[in-house]
Amino acid sequence: MPGNTIKVFGDKLESQALQKGCEEDIEKHCRRCIGKPTMRTLNKLRKYGIYVLFFMLLFAMVFQFSADLRQPAYPVFKMAETNGTNRMIIVVTPTYKRMTRIPDMLRMANTLSHVKDLHWIVVEDGNRTIPAVEEILKRSNLPYTYMAHKTAVGYPRRGWYQRTMALKFIRSNTSQILGKEHEEGVVYFGDDDNSYDIRLFTEYIRNVKTLGIWAVGLVGGTVVEAPKVIDGKVNAFNVKWNPKRRFAVDMAGFAVNLKVVLNSDAVFGTSCKRGGGAPETCLLEDMGLEREDIEPFGHEKEKDREIFVWHTKTSTPNIAQAKKNANSTKPAPPPETYGYFVEV
Repeated sequence: MPGNTIKVFGDKLESQALQKGCEEDIEKHCRRCIGKPTMRTLNKLRKYGIYVLFFMLLFAMVFQFSADLRQPAYPVFKMAETNGTNRMIIVVTPTYKRMTRIPDMLRMANTLSHVKDLHWIVVEDGNRTIPAVEEILKRSNLPYTYMAHKTAVGYPRRGWYQRTMALKFIRSNTSQILGKEHEEGVVYFGDDDNSYDIRLFTEYIRNVKTLGIWAVGLVGGTVVEAPKVIDGKVNAFNVKWNPKRRFAVDMAGFAVNLKVVLNSDAVFGTSCKRGGGAPETCLLEDMGLEREDIEPFGHEKEKDREIFVWHTKTSTPNIAQAKKNANSTKPAPPPETYGYFVEV
């Protein structure tokens, strides 16, 4: 027994000596390779590595928390994304000189500038374009076309002729408007004094395959006009004025796929008896459309449905002007603008 114990103890000592010798050899070899003691360094890294990882995670959490605190409390508009379609939205806007035109165009430009893949066609009711309007179009960073067409004799002064000229321009310049990246388009007639939700363009208009129709607020003498949808189909319209029209819809309440526009030569005429004086019905009927072609948008919920476009016509402000002398044949002088550009 004592002999065996001594032998085992000796073997253990020998093993420990060999292990120590190996570690020393490894350390010497590492000194020659990298010039630093490796085994001790590794032991220190093992010891402090967990602390380093902990502090890195703590720093990341604190940085993320501070970034969340820096986020503004108010909503931030971002460039709206497309919904997987390759359709260019073509917005046609007739415009004319008036005191509220510049602020109206500014508001509309600020909205449209957040929509991707949109070409804005603005048609001036006059003999020339206006530099102040074109500056707004340039600053929007949107592809645009700005042209002037004074209302022809026989047309009502409601933008009918300007929309007609826009339709002709679209048909003769389709490839330039679409560009190389777009195969399809949707045409929408948007007045410059309406109020638009960005989702009107990204969720409704861009997804129109033939004829899209939706609700419009503050129009036709009512709070809202909207299509009456039953089982996903439009068989009537919830309107007060002339509800028997085949398409009893406001100009802001529909959009037509470009292929429908290109497959017809329909334009806005000088009148529309079928529409009771409103041009929408005549245009859509002349394009060969039926009620069965309507794609209703925004009707899915039973209540609290959202309106994405409002017919908010800007009223002319009551500006105090110098009174004309009763004995004078000269017109009253324009209001003082102090060197600023105002269309008066």
